[in-house]
Amino acid sequence: MAVTSDIAATYRRGPAAVMRRLLDMGPNEGRALAILIAACLVVFVSQWPPLARQAHFEGRDVQPLLGGALMAWLFVAPLLLYGLAALSHIVARALGGRGGWFGARLALFWSLMASSPLILLHGLVKGFVGEGPGLQIVGLLWFLAFTWFWIAGLREAEKGPA
Repeated sequence: MAVTSDIAATYRRGPAAVMRRLLDMGPNEGRALAILIAACLVVFVSQWPPLARQAHFEGRDVQPLLGGALMAWLFVAPLLLYGLAALSHIVARALGGRGGWFGARLALFWSLMASSPLILLHGLVKGFVGEGPGLQIVGLLWFLAFTWFWIAGLREAEKGPA
């Protein structure tokens, strides 16, 4: 199934069903890493409008801002997300989870990827409208969707093998 179809299915059928399908494909670290890098790339792209706005209002060149965002989202964030996934697995284990490390990683990485349409919307609102209630509402929607996807996906992953 295409990534876009899986994203739509995550919203329509719920994150647990999509996570179970991804887990049933078997552990494949290359697939998990590809999902993570694609998600981080989408977040990086979502930063373009706000950074262009910032550069315009400050009278600065946008290239250094984009370079910093690129470094942060494609090199630093993946390392931090791997650590966060490990921490979530440790917490889930302490609460009785029976899944593996791969499932915890996949749940976090897929949650970021599945919530990417809202991240893109957030970037557009921040870049074209700026600070205000609209940005806060979109940010809250993204946070709620991401949290729902992550918790539901992690619960599914921590059930263990099907």
